[in-house]
Amino acid sequence: MSNAIANLLSSLTLEEKASLVAGADMWKTQEITRAGIPAIHMFDGTNGIRKPESTQEMGLFADNIPATCFPTGVALGSTWNVDLLHEIGIALGHESRSLDTQILLGPGVNMKRSPLGGRNFEYYSEDPILTGELGAAMVNGLQSTGVGASVKHFAGNNQETEKMISNSVVDERTLREIYLRAFEIIVKKANPWTMMCSYNQLNGTYTSEHEHLLKDILRDEWNYDGVLMSDWTAVYDRLKGIGVGLDLEMPGPAQYNAVRLVEAVRSGELDIEVLNESVRRILILIDRTTSASPADHGWNVEEHHALARRAAAESIVLLKNEKKILPLRVEHLKSLAIIGRKAKNPRYQGGGSARVTPTMLDVPLDEIAKVIDGRAELKFAEGYHDDNRVDDALIQESVRIAQESDQAVIFVGQPEGTESEGYDSDHIHLPPAQTKLIQAVSAVQPRCIVVLCNGTALTMQEWIGQVPAVIELWLAGQGSGSAIAKALFGLANPSGKLSETFPVKLSDNPSYLTFGDGNHQAVYSEGIFTGYRYYDKKEIEPLFPFGHGLSYTTFEYKGMDVRTDGDVTTVQCEVQNTGEVYGKEVVQLYIHDEVSKLIRPLKELKGFTKLSLQPGETKTATFTLETRDFSYFDPKRKAWIAETGFFTIMVGSSSRDIRLSTRVNMDFGPLPEAGLGKYSLVGEWMSFSPSSKRVLLQFIDGMNAQITDKIHIDDKSMAFLGDFPLIKLIQLYGQEMLGEQSPDTIVQELIASVDKIQPRIPAEI
Repeated sequence: MSNAIANLLSSLTLEEKASLVAGADMWKTQEITRAGIPAIHMFDGTNGIRKPESTQEMGLFADNIPATCFPTGVALGSTWNVDLLHEIGIALGHESRSLDTQILLGPGVNMKRSPLGGRNFEYYSEDPILTGELGAAMVNGLQSTGVGASVKHFAGNNQETEKMISNSVVDERTLREIYLRAFEIIVKKANPWTMMCSYNQLNGTYTSEHEHLLKDILRDEWNYDGVLMSDWTAVYDRLKGIGVGLDLEMPGPAQYNAVRLVEAVRSGELDIEVLNESVRRILILIDRTTSASPADHGWNVEEHHALARRAAAESIVLLKNEKKILPLRVEHLKSLAIIGRKAKNPRYQGGGSARVTPTMLDVPLDEIAKVIDGRAELKFAEGYHDDNRVDDALIQESVRIAQESDQAVIFVGQPEGTESEGYDSDHIHLPPAQTKLIQAVSAVQPRCIVVLCNGTALTMQEWIGQVPAVIELWLAGQGSGSAIAKALFGLANPSGKLSETFPVKLSDNPSYLTFGDGNHQAVYSEGIFTGYRYYDKKEIEPLFPFGHGLSYTTFEYKGMDVRTDGDVTTVQCEVQNTGEVYGKEVVQLYIHDEVSKLIRPLKELKGFTKLSLQPGETKTATFTLETRDFSYFDPKRKAWIAETGFFTIMVGSSSRDIRLSTRVNMDFGPLPEAGLGKYSLVGEWMSFSPSSKRVLLQFIDGMNAQITDKIHIDDKSMAFLGDFPLIKLIQLYGQEMLGEQSPDTIVQELIASVDKIQPRIPAEI
């Protein structure tokens, strides 16, 4: 802490300190004029700034101050491009500074547990490594401009149903490997100036007052020293929250809690140093965000729109392209039918706090007309209504123009308002009116292409077999109209890859039985087997796998090389563009632990890189793996564990398209001892160490001398007794011996005997 911050902190009254740990209104912090402390402003901003006209307004259901609407999180996730995310972060920073915004409330980095999640369109991926790397790039870009990020929602917030009161029940291993990993990567690689806790409970405690989450993990283990703020109204007990490191309550002024804090300090219930720590972090944040160069005066709207177009183009995923029907060739077309309201009234973003008022908007139909430039006849039909009621007349009109044209492009997707903050979906299929439209058009026009405008995975089994090409446009922001026009005609080569699995049917999803059941509880019974990890392990064929995405060119992988030097393993392979056009390829690296003490996925993404390749050009993809990349979280040892043994390292074009693999023998040394606890099993006592085995056998001999029904420890009996907790074995066989002595006491004495020989890490009881 600088002398200036220390002096400022010491000059504040108790009441002023209490006021600083809550907002002044909906969107800004408290100003203390006497002390020269300015207010700072914060606004929503996962893919663009959503700034209302007044800081007294939420602005959720009205247009706000215009800003660039970049592609939503689902689209940005599909770019797999950290450099692009960094560039967008810089652009968001310049717009923030121009709009007097010191903190941008984003990115959102929650995992996609189910395709039904209402805010899935805001989030990057079902995979924590991809999410973490993209999120870190975004944060680093944003904060390089002097604007702070607020990484959210920490943690276990993976549904909208009852999210303000629901209890996410997640085991420690799953929490660490899946739901906290992206946050950890961002904290360690980007040091976000603020983080935002979520509304929900985590294993019975609200996250805004969760000591294990906020203090043990975030503050102590990850060494995070930025400001931790609440989601809006997510404070349930202010004293508990500030006690575990929740610095800023939003919105404010929350005077009732300020009074409570003052009273708690004066009564001794709250240590003044705890309050001082939160105030110190807030003062540092204010200094960071106000001491940069003067605020920008506007931004180049055209340049940022061009960036939004480029990002949208790179997010497009070519899902299917039979007989190379794409790209379209204007010189080969006499007429083209464009069908579907979304071509004329595009859906380019989701609802809720991520809804941005764009500076401009590309319309797909208009952009396609620009590309054709009068060289072919362009026909349009609405296809369906906004409310998606089935209208046979609209379908027949679409069929007619499709029959009259050389090819047809059908724009479809989820209706406006179906993907939003505040509620989850109950299905992932297209509306019946759109399904019937595709079926009718494809029946008369075999050369038809479907363009999807949606924010989450969709099922397509009712129609995908009838169409030769499908393009996933996502909700790709204000530049999506230009992007899809260029992709259709080959002026941009699709290079997006799916950042989430598309199932054949909703019930294939691992969270299907428990997601959003409305009982105030979300039980993560699938554990670590989310997304592709589950589909691989269960041998379920998805509609489109994680990492999938086609191109107008082809890529060959060759020459895989793996070298280990100390704790670092370097993996390299060559990738060549073997086609006739320029393209980009996302090279994905997965590992598989062949033998493990704990169950592990068949594949885990550990690295990726995006290569730009001219026809015939070859480049080398290089990945660096460290011990952590080979590790799993062991809840018994409360640590990340890498086991010595054989691993398969794979590189490929998707999780189901592995091009190269090699088997390596990794030596990480002996495992750290896990320790023995109250409920440790007899088998664990026998295998833990020579000393624990000796102590157990000596105890059994002593107990046998005092009981009638003797215990025999041999291979045959261990098949039955090995999974008995020792304490239960004592209760079952040792009643004659126990008398008034507690079996708990006996077990603790035995553990102490082992520890005297060699101290161990205590096990979790």
